[in-house]
Amino acid sequence: MLKKRIIPCLDIKNGRTVKGINFVDIRDAGDPVELALRYMEEGADELVFLDITATLEKRKTLTRLVTRIAAEINIPFTVGGGINSLEDAKAIIDSGADKISINSSAILQPELISEIARSYGTQCVVMAIDAKFINNEWMVFRNGGKIPTDLKATEWAKKGAASGAGEILLTSMNNDGTRAGFALDITRRISEAVSLPVIASGGAGTKEHFLDVFTQTNATGALAASVFHFGQIPIPELKYFLQTKNIPVRL
Repeated sequence: MLKKRIIPCLDIKNGRTVKGINFVDIRDAGDPVELALRYMEEGADELVFLDITATLEKRKTLTRLVTRIAAEINIPFTVGGGINSLEDAKAIIDSGADKISINSSAILQPELISEIARSYGTQCVVMAIDAKFINNEWMVFRNGGKIPTDLKATEWAKKGAASGAGEILLTSMNNDGTRAGFALDITRRISEAVSLPVIASGGAGTKEHFLDVFTQTNATGALAASVFHFGQIPIPELKYFLQTKNIPVRL
């Protein structure tokens, strides 16, 4: 059986790791290079780096910082934020990333998913979906959750899979930073609707929340930020807990 992945996320703003609640109320969480190294040493399976204001500020991802982090770690490294072209993707991969994550640019130019997949392989393309539950429907947002779209999350995930995405990173905006648990409903729906690996994101607050997402959905990975950054849930402790509950993890 495939091992379930525990994935810390570095949300980057002005070169620092930050964390918010429901995509607002941002506060500092530390030096990204130090955190990346710590997570690797603690046994994280992968690392995600999201330059959360690159799209809003219409600039490129911080490639120099990506290079510094990539030099320190030896686990799979996904980078997103401000990637709007094949050339942007190349710059990130050349900086040391294993995978690139695209969100707003995939919505505005869906062919970009196929372009990057053709050049680097589907395994390099992570389609990030920021979803919010509105009027009894999970809808997709772009530009760091600031702009609503008319895309339904499950249908968009299917389209991304058909276009060449190799993985889905699904973030519930309603749950983000609340520590009230992952959005099991939409995670279940999307992980059953596509054959791709799905990473659940948004809402982790206890070890039991990770257990819930792995037992009640088909998610292959669970991503969190603040509970790792501020030490509420040490990764080795979480993995041991999951193993005692018969969840396959790498120890």
